[in-house]
Amino acid sequence: MCGICGWIDFDRDLGDPDARQALAEMTASMLNRGPDGGGNWIGGAAALGHRRLAIIDKQGGHQPMTLQEDGRAALVLVYSGETYNYRELRQRLAALGHCFTTNSDTEVVLHAHREWGHRDPRVAVSELNGMFAYALWNTTERELLLIRDRLGIKPLYYYPTEHGVLFGSEPKAILANGLAKRVMDSDGFRRTLSSVADPHITAFRGMREVPPGHIVRVSREGIQQVRYWKLTDGGHTDNLPATVRRVRELLEDTIQRQLVADVPLCTLLSGGLDSSAMTALAARFSGEQIRSFALDFVGYTENFIAGPMCATPDGPYAQEVAKFVGTDHTDITLSADDIMDPDVRASVLQARDLPFTSGDTEKSLYVLFRLIRKHSTVAMSGEGADELFGGYSWFHDPAHVQADAFPWSGAKLDMARQSLDAGLVEKLDLPGYLDEQYRRALAEVPALTGPASADPHERRMREVCYLFLTRFLPSLLDGEDRLSMVSGLEVRVPYCDHRLVEYVFGSPWAYKTFDGREKSLLRAATADLLPRSVVQRVKSILPPIQDPTYDNMLRTRFTALLNDPNAAVAPLLSVDRCKALLTGHSKIRWVECILNLQDFLTCYNVSLRI
Repeated sequence: MCGICGWIDFDRDLGDPDARQALAEMTASMLNRGPDGGGNWIGGAAALGHRRLAIIDKQGGHQPMTLQEDGRAALVLVYSGETYNYRELRQRLAALGHCFTTNSDTEVVLHAHREWGHRDPRVAVSELNGMFAYALWNTTERELLLIRDRLGIKPLYYYPTEHGVLFGSEPKAILANGLAKRVMDSDGFRRTLSSVADPHITAFRGMREVPPGHIVRVSREGIQQVRYWKLTDGGHTDNLPATVRRVRELLEDTIQRQLVADVPLCTLLSGGLDSSAMTALAARFSGEQIRSFALDFVGYTENFIAGPMCATPDGPYAQEVAKFVGTDHTDITLSADDIMDPDVRASVLQARDLPFTSGDTEKSLYVLFRLIRKHSTVAMSGEGADELFGGYSWFHDPAHVQADAFPWSGAKLDMARQSLDAGLVEKLDLPGYLDEQYRRALAEVPALTGPASADPHERRMREVCYLFLTRFLPSLLDGEDRLSMVSGLEVRVPYCDHRLVEYVFGSPWAYKTFDGREKSLLRAATADLLPRSVVQRVKSILPPIQDPTYDNMLRTRFTALLNDPNAAVAPLLSVDRCKALLTGHSKIRWVECILNLQDFLTCYNVSLRI
């Protein structure tokens, strides 16, 4: 896992001192993503930077990495992520005559492009199983390829310029170059408020994401996007018992692939079905005792208050699983002071590069990851299982399923109306923006085939599953990547293995709910590994802090903000409406989002053009 960045300018030699300094600053901005080393490569129109977090082949694998031909660099690669099948690919390439000087997966990716991608890069990248974002510069063709994994696990941004492009693992790498402007316009603000992943728009005007499953080609002729992977309808023919068996086979293979590391590895264990099944399989296949970590808050279990999608506290279940499967388990217990610490808030903002909108959750995860990093360099997460297997209550609520909209978008719309200036709300037209995004997403959904296609509910659930995998999950993956990598912790997500995603997505919704509840396939495939209490546990989200001290801290800071007419966020707010947010626990979470926006505008010196 690493951080990458670069600059292509077809009308300039980037070897001059000013350009070298700019590249150095872009690379340095990602020091936390790669604390184990860094390097730059400059050649004519191309300048590539890299920061390394060493996971595989700690002594080799330094980047930027070149493939030499006739005594010169023919291909130059900066790579972030992991290719889990690199050993099999290495054997195939060696049999074809390729010679390797390291044991790293990076070198395998480089040779894969030379062997299979010289005519069409989609052929080479389709061979990779993993999570990755990388840039490949062809010195002969003077062409840059920006490539991102199928699900969007690893982030990759780019910013077109007059004569080329800037790119980076994070917006901060791009913003470190003076060619990038720190402007948020109406589209960027809508994107921030909507909670709908759209790679074509970011918080910063002119900046884009490389879409998941895509290659962006940059040449003197311009910038072109090419898709190499998408969800399709494979015509699921397995019966229910065979489907359950195949899910188990894919999970076992995926976990074993993702256990490979030359550094300490652990699991994130909440006591829910997803993380518990993952931890149980990791414990079964690991050659040594697995470490597991769980998040808790002071007094949380003793004073627990059930809420929407959070029916039971995690602690007792996590401890039961750890004992049942035999992990070396640690509960990391946080307090309101830990979460409200100004240094924590600043670090999360710096990690996310946008006004984060998940209340206290992201600060909790940041502190959790920072403390885990003292013991492990790699952590396995259950992220993606709810979107894949239908875990959220939205999947099972007829009102949300039948609503002609994103199932999760209603709350953000309500909160925007309750806090923003009325004129701004009208100008933004968030309902219209979300409807446009929704229609665009529906147009992508692969048509259902086979007997299930005659069932209107099966057809609708195919759409809902697609929406969650392509418009909801990417935002969660982006947040998890940023909050972990800022502490130099690599998080792997086995449930996002593209083979598993393709297979489960293609299975009928009736299979995913065959026992009358959520995540039926996952439960049936892993029930033998877990305590019965965990198998039967109802889905519970990451626990929010329930300490009233935290809410009071937020109210105090928000009141001061509303009394400051010079606050950066002041032109966007209706003070009278905002005062109503100070009452009630659910509304106080939106208060936190507004405070985050204020910090973002101030710390990043963002110019609002709304």
